[in-house]
Amino acid sequence: MSKMSITPKGLKLLLAGLLVMVAGYILMIGGGSSDPQVFNYEMFNFRRMVAAPVVILAGVAVEIVAIMGLPRDRKKEDGR
Repeated sequence: MSKMSITPKGLKLLLAGLLVMVAGYILMIGGGSSDPQVFNYEMFNFRRMVAAPVVILAGVAVEIVAIMGLPRDRKKEDGR
């Protein structure tokens, strides 16, 4: 009997990381102009330039932890 390489906790972390990244992309939405001749400075506000990329990077960090994290029961088996 083979064990799955991803645990239920890891799967939950993967889904949480995905939701955090989607939230970051949602924060980037908007700031456009209906008239191409008019420049809209809302495109360069704090939410789109700082907050959204930080949220996306946080989601990527959660994904890395979910993929690379070693389950606690496996740590005990390995003698760590």
